[in-house]
Amino acid sequence: MSFFTKHYPPLGTPPGTLVERHREEPPYRIRLVDFLDEDQVLVREDINPADCLPFLESESLTWVHVQGRPTAGSLRQLGEAFRLHPLAVEDVLNTGQRPKIESFDHQLFIVLALPLIEDDVVTLHQVSFFMNGVFLVSFCEGGLDPFHETVKRLQGGGHNPRHRGVDFLLHSLLDRVIDQGFPVLENFGLLLEELEELILTGEDKAILGKIHLLKRELILLRRVLWPQREVINQLLRDDSELIRAETYPYLRDCYDHTIQVMDLIETYREMASSLLDIYWSSVNNRMNDIMRVLTVISTIFIPLTFIAGLYGMNFDRNASIWNMPELGWSLGYPLVLLIMVLVALGMLLFFRRKDWL
Repeated sequence: MSFFTKHYPPLGTPPGTLVERHREEPPYRIRLVDFLDEDQVLVREDINPADCLPFLESESLTWVHVQGRPTAGSLRQLGEAFRLHPLAVEDVLNTGQRPKIESFDHQLFIVLALPLIEDDVVTLHQVSFFMNGVFLVSFCEGGLDPFHETVKRLQGGGHNPRHRGVDFLLHSLLDRVIDQGFPVLENFGLLLEELEELILTGEDKAILGKIHLLKRELILLRRVLWPQREVINQLLRDDSELIRAETYPYLRDCYDHTIQVMDLIETYREMASSLLDIYWSSVNNRMNDIMRVLTVISTIFIPLTFIAGLYGMNFDRNASIWNMPELGWSLGYPLVLLIMVLVALGMLLFFRRKDWL
């Protein structure tokens, strides 16, 4: 899993100053969705900031979405065109911000973290929202548009939020971002099941490192997604003039979803910790099995060593008839070997009956 690091402007930069970061980024795109009436939705793709001004100044509900990371100059133009506060615009450029909600000049500024699975890697993208009474402006870094399905649903005759206001549209987008955590966590659940099978089969020798990596990723995911619950809770607590009473039940539903996401993260963290316990238990069990086999082998060889040591004593047979008379037997050596084999087989049979093997 890969997480975006936070980017800060250089020390001493005045607040609200946009600083260009020298890194290659995909080109950004602007999409405008205007709700003309109850049944008609106008969608315009890849437009310029200047083309949005007539719609922002009209009485119709307008949603402008910026996908990708604009340059500092482009973002400054967008901020001027959409009349966005420079401090909030700075947070849009310097991604990696903690999820939060702030109020600027009769506008709500909301930052959320969007987890996505891209090329089998979980990445976190910052999603920013600016809302006033008649329009909503959203920014999302990266090349994957999280609201593509929302636009398709609107174009295909989906529920038009015009009569419910821009706050209801904001709820729909917030809900989309929050719910994106469920498929990501579902992948974590599948990974936990795979790791558990690998532990039980003992096929992967690097399983311990994978478990520790999974625990660390869950901790990072929790640290990023935990503040989103407080963002929705603050929307519910603050008596904002931009949020109507009819929208609060839907925001409470978003709040419930944030709680479910956090519950899943906590559950998977506990499961990851349990995997560590299972791993060490399996290691101890395998070590016990090895020690048991070695102990049985050692135990079998104790009487055999005694017999071999007994007949290895160098007493002179000519000095006394009691000095190992069996050494003079013609079948003495085969008989001793047979006795040693019978002793070993007898001990193995005894261990088997005692379920020690």
